[in-house]
Amino acid sequence: MSSGGIRGKQVGAGLICGSCFASLVSASNFCSECGARLAQTARRAEYKQVTVLVTDVVRSMELASTLDLERLREIMTQVVERSAGVARRYGGTVEYHGDGVMAIFGAPTALEDHALRACVAALEIQHDMKLLSAEVRRRDRVALQVRVGLNSGRVIAGDLGAGSLGYRATGRHVGMAQRIESVAPPGAVMLSESTVRLVEQVVTLTEPEWVDIKGFAEPVRAWRLLAIGNSQGATGRTEAALVGRRGEMAVLNDMVERAIGRRGVVVNVTGPPGIGKSRAARDVAAVAAARGVDVFWAFCESHASDVPFYAVTRLLRAALRLTDVDSEVARARLRIEMPAADPEDLLLLDDLLGIADPHVPVPQINPDTRRRRLTALINTASIGRSRPALYIVEDVHWIDGVSESMLSDFLTVIPRTASMVLITHRPEYHGVLARAEHCEAVPLGPLHHSEVTDMLSDLLGTDPSVGGLALVIADRAAGNPFFAEEMVRELVQRGVLEGEAGDYSCTAEVSEVTVPATVQAAIEARIDSQTAAGKRTIRAASVIGAQFTAELFVALDVQPVFDELIGAELIDRVESASDDEYVFRHPLIRAVAYESQLKSDRAEWHRRFAAGIQQRAPGSTEENAALIAEHLESAGELIDAFGWHMRAGTWLANRDLAAARVSWERARRIADQLPADDDGTLTMRISPRTMLCATDIQAREAHESVQRFAELRQLCHAAGDTVSLAIGMSGPATALLYAGRVREASALSIEQMALLASIDDPAPIMGLASIAFCNWLGIMDFERILQWSQIVVDMADGDPVKGAGYGVGSPLAIALAWRGTARWCLRRTGWHSDLHEAVAMARCSNAETLSGAIAWTYGIAMQYGALEADEFLMRTSEEAVQIAQSASNDRAMGLAGYTLAVTLLNQEDGADRRRGLKLMRETREIWLRRKIHFLLPVTDVWVARETASKGDLEAAITAMRQAVGDLQTSYPFYCVWATGVFVQTLLERHSQGDMAEAERAVAWLADLATEQDSAMIEISVLRLQALLAGARDDKLTFADHVRSYRDRAESLDLKGHIAWSQTMGVGH
Repeated sequence: MSSGGIRGKQVGAGLICGSCFASLVSASNFCSECGARLAQTARRAEYKQVTVLVTDVVRSMELASTLDLERLREIMTQVVERSAGVARRYGGTVEYHGDGVMAIFGAPTALEDHALRACVAALEIQHDMKLLSAEVRRRDRVALQVRVGLNSGRVIAGDLGAGSLGYRATGRHVGMAQRIESVAPPGAVMLSESTVRLVEQVVTLTEPEWVDIKGFAEPVRAWRLLAIGNSQGATGRTEAALVGRRGEMAVLNDMVERAIGRRGVVVNVTGPPGIGKSRAARDVAAVAAARGVDVFWAFCESHASDVPFYAVTRLLRAALRLTDVDSEVARARLRIEMPAADPEDLLLLDDLLGIADPHVPVPQINPDTRRRRLTALINTASIGRSRPALYIVEDVHWIDGVSESMLSDFLTVIPRTASMVLITHRPEYHGVLARAEHCEAVPLGPLHHSEVTDMLSDLLGTDPSVGGLALVIADRAAGNPFFAEEMVRELVQRGVLEGEAGDYSCTAEVSEVTVPATVQAAIEARIDSQTAAGKRTIRAASVIGAQFTAELFVALDVQPVFDELIGAELIDRVESASDDEYVFRHPLIRAVAYESQLKSDRAEWHRRFAAGIQQRAPGSTEENAALIAEHLESAGELIDAFGWHMRAGTWLANRDLAAARVSWERARRIADQLPADDDGTLTMRISPRTMLCATDIQAREAHESVQRFAELRQLCHAAGDTVSLAIGMSGPATALLYAGRVREASALSIEQMALLASIDDPAPIMGLASIAFCNWLGIMDFERILQWSQIVVDMADGDPVKGAGYGVGSPLAIALAWRGTARWCLRRTGWHSDLHEAVAMARCSNAETLSGAIAWTYGIAMQYGALEADEFLMRTSEEAVQIAQSASNDRAMGLAGYTLAVTLLNQEDGADRRRGLKLMRETREIWLRRKIHFLLPVTDVWVARETASKGDLEAAITAMRQAVGDLQTSYPFYCVWATGVFVQTLLERHSQGDMAEAERAVAWLADLATEQDSAMIEISVLRLQALLAGARDDKLTFADHVRSYRDRAESLDLKGHIAWSQTMGVGH
């Protein structure tokens, strides 16, 4: 056999009913459940996490040359049969090869402890071989020795052909096991590094050795296995702090106190793998030990679930303190512990505990009587025990039947003792211990995301390089602490994390964390424990998606069974009106179910599902375009997937721009994978980049726009595509704006609009003009804003949605907003109606359009005194914030939140102003996160204004001075307002030099007024000149300036300035 695979006998029936999926015996011709005719079904190939064990006889050629051929065959047969018997006993699938065996642990049925089982089997094989070797030496006077090698990893396992060639595992990990066996010393068990990682906490190993292995240029590390360790409740590894279990631990610790008070209690701690059952048990044990309680442990193990008395014997040996003593000492100690016991009963107990004297016969009584007498003996001892005790029995979902029955009998007297029994098990266990009388339950659910991040902070440390990684791991772990810890451990083993627990640093950027092998094996085992129908259902569901309904399985020709999977806590039913929606209990369950399937099998299901979506809902094709694209891409149909991604982006653009950008980005990635010289590839690479650049004002990472646009420019030049290039200019224009380089951005917007005007299509101008308006506002080019906003209004011809696209739901509403702002800044009439009509129209559009219209109309007008922050504007701003929150849209929330904050900060009520300050700070965080740097100084001035109102003028002026300086270059428009706030605060403090600094600031504004003919600047200068006169106590000049200021405000109908001028006239 080649080193790439394993062939073996079929395990179990090998038959399932294709009608009802019942498991059946091989000899059946018809299903015993539904009566359908049966057909032999080969086990499908699938990915598995396994451990491969390989044995080989040392110097077998020398044996062959020494022994008679028939005797050699006898010896080799015993070697193989004994080794195979041990391997099968621990769950291995065996193939005979050469002078030994090859066994795979973890296939066809997944085993979460496959590596440990292989280790136990390997040591037992060597033990048996030593016994056989002694026989051979006595009889044949030759040395018989065996080497054993183990390696773990991911393989493909399944029947070849129709099963006639047997069950095989394929992959490099199979060959690696053979290589590891070849370097094992005679009589030893050698482990590869991948196996050691899985078992190092529960076995005893030598120090690593560097060994030369065929196929490797450099030596690799290997370890010799010496013994199976004793877990006894210790983890053997660094653990993070216990978080999120305060309520559960309080309940368990109270039970300890009850036990101390001789009010015994039995408690089941339940939860899925990794949720923290063992950790809770360890913490309870620590609390109990600190209170003087004796603590005893017993562990049920999956490989011993069929071994009678396995669990109960270990619990009793621990409780009677007989674990580490020989049989003679143990018998003596047992009689000291139970002086009043019937001697015959003690002999029965000796036999149960495996410490019987071989020279004293065990009483021959029937099993029921034996059990009753042993139960009475143990229960009497429990009641008579004076010291409080805590008995912990872990993982009873793996308990053997006899132990389960006996332990159930022992529990009946616990309430009358000073004892607490803590049992841990998974939700799928429904045995008698889960239903025991007087038993209490403490279920453990997933941790909250914040609790997992707290745990990871403790585990990873505070180095800046691990901050983002903690969030990635917390998202992936989805509330399961063990999963999170294993992800950290796997990253440490890969060298991505360096340092030690609590003080790691990350050496590489990690955006995605793979599922660790330990977690994969645990989840695979749960999936494999389901019926064939259940397993097929969960695999089909993993292809469909995170959420699914029964009707979606039709396209995959699968009859789903949900109740079984719900009972196993693999999926949950979603509470909905239809009561027919389901989700995976944990995202990693879906990941493992999906990744265990061959890529070819998954691709076929994805292809069928994409076709099924179109057939099932032909009228909702555009709405389902993103889903169809996703499945086609997963099926490897890249060109078709590209087209569907682009269709999805088009449909989503005016509904959810963030989702549209995801579709365009996925289309871009597909286009970049296609051969550059294929027909159509160049166009495919241009199209999604054009849309991404065009909508970069809505992107979270607009600083990447320059690079994206450079790629687009190069592609457009190669294709001679000036239209796409012009549309894509929005990307760098946005990047320059966000970076505070508004003059460069404005020039680029002028170039872009000129190019778009040459295109015989109004849609790009209508959809993309808003970024140009923002740039021109920054340099106060109100005439250009008025010109182009009028062009868009004319193009729309009264239709609110004409030209909608690029994230703008109503180009007409946006154009009216900008036209109104430009009109009042240029002293033109009609601006009131423009502002109100824009907002009214935007209410019927999407969240981004409404928040933009509100900010560019009422927000600017209130901030610059064109409008008063009255009740109407308060209600309108509140509404925009609520709509933005419902849409979960950062950009919309930033604009709407800013407008509401401005409204609140212009109120007299203290509570309003406090809320406004909070909103302004939240807005700053949004803009900082989105890297909209040019707006940060604006929020800083608002915050400093409130700081000044509380009396801290020094801090306020320092912050304002910095912000005003930044705005003079980054966005002069807002510098006009910021300068006014700064001057007013300087005059309020009125310290040495403040008057001079205020005068210089007003002079800058006055010079600006000569360059920019704007009502906004003119009225601001008049107001500040009046404030300067008042600060000089020049009453006549002050009165003249106030009068001029008020008259001009009234003539321009600027309501805010009118109100401010009236305030100035009252006792300055």
